[in-house]
Amino acid sequence: MRESLEVTGPSAAAECSNPLGGRSLPLAPGALFGAVAGSAGGVAFGAIMALIGFLPTVAALVRSDSPVVGTVVYMTIAAILGAGFGVLASRQTIDGGDLLFWGLIYGVAWWFAGPLTLLPVLSGDPVRWTVADARELFPSLVGHLVYGAVTAAVFAVAAKRFHGRSSRGVDIRTAAFATLAGIVSGLLLSAVLRPMQGGGYTLVITGSFLGAGYGLLFGARREGTGPALIRGTVYGLLWWLVAGLTLPSLLAGDGLDWTAQAAREAVPALPGYLLVGAGTAGAFGLFDGVTRAVLSDDVRDRYADRLIAGGAVSVLHGIVAGLTGGVVFTGVMVAVGFLPTVAALVDSGSVFVGLVVHLLISLTIGVTYAIFFRGRSFDAAAGIGWGVSYGLLWWVLGDLLLLPLLLGQVPHWSAETVAEAFPSLVGHLSYGAVLGLMYQRLEQRVSPPPRSRAAAVRTLARDNQIRTAAPALWSLTVFVAALIPVLVS
Repeated sequence: MRESLEVTGPSAAAECSNPLGGRSLPLAPGALFGAVAGSAGGVAFGAIMALIGFLPTVAALVRSDSPVVGTVVYMTIAAILGAGFGVLASRQTIDGGDLLFWGLIYGVAWWFAGPLTLLPVLSGDPVRWTVADARELFPSLVGHLVYGAVTAAVFAVAAKRFHGRSSRGVDIRTAAFATLAGIVSGLLLSAVLRPMQGGGYTLVITGSFLGAGYGLLFGARREGTGPALIRGTVYGLLWWLVAGLTLPSLLAGDGLDWTAQAAREAVPALPGYLLVGAGTAGAFGLFDGVTRAVLSDDVRDRYADRLIAGGAVSVLHGIVAGLTGGVVFTGVMVAVGFLPTVAALVDSGSVFVGLVVHLLISLTIGVTYAIFFRGRSFDAAAGIGWGVSYGLLWWVLGDLLLLPLLLGQVPHWSAETVAEAFPSLVGHLSYGAVLGLMYQRLEQRVSPPPRSRAAAVRTLARDNQIRTAAPALWSLTVFVAALIPVLVS
């Protein structure tokens, strides 16, 4: 019995509940459902393309300026791309909520491959890989995100019906905890931002809706605090796109405005949505974890930590990894002359003092990484993925929020201040990559011998993690970082 628990027990190996019962779709039904889902996504995006006047450009691929021809060509492409998504998604053991992230990154990938690359090449023009081109095609980017989201949603419904599984009912406790988590996150952030223009307590209302949506989409899951924080951060980006970018122009009666200028004007709201999203996910995980610890009789909860080092060893690994990442980050700090600003945290202007404070902060963040992501990195790619994602979160939390507060200033978010903080974003991403990789390597060194059952479970957990939304979350984190210059330039 004990050996069986060691093979199946770790939460990381079963951190996501799969509504398909863990069964993959055959390729043919997956492609068919994907084509149908892609067509539905094409209808949604097609309406948007008509509004932004992009259909004639698509029609030009077949040497026609007719919007009707453009519609037919586009719907054909949408169905083909949907079939490709279906083939890829049919192998994922993920639920409808997680499938949303795969749909979004699929839309981003085809925005880059299509309007920025293939479409101009097929039209005889050079590729459009500049920031200016990306800004011009920003409405198309949002449209591709809509396409990916709709395609993922329709595919999830079709896959459930294929396996004879109806949609799960709403868990009142889960929805209540998630809503409460959103309210708490919004309340805390609004208390900090109240003096800032546009702050107030609207974040509390936003947090309640954001939390309710989080509970409905993702439910309770055994994924750990760290992955939940990253999931919440990306979820916050979705809410910024909907509530921060789309709704204001609609409520003002200006119609759908997804231009780059509108996105730039919405940048001040972006950090708030990212933080409320992360806070909601973290608080919800805390509420649910306490409830499970008190009420759960699931034996998996008692054997979740068998594969990973003890707490003290993990903290030591976090210290080493954090310091290593901090040394790498120092290069960016020196290049932009930021160490005196860090030294100001302790009322000093010395570069040396700034370096010491910076390394202490790096060490502290490394310890929090060890606490939140302990036992979640099963290979180097996972380590880098979680580390980079955590670096992005700390850029928003640390550089944009905590740093001005600790310096006695009121955080002020604008396109200009976010642009000024971009070098720090590069440093945080570099720090996160080194932190995650170093921690993964150190954690792997204390793993059981390769021939043990526990090592086999680690391999299984790694494979299962790859089949969840984790890689999509890592990719979307990189997308958010790459999007910053487009938004603020």
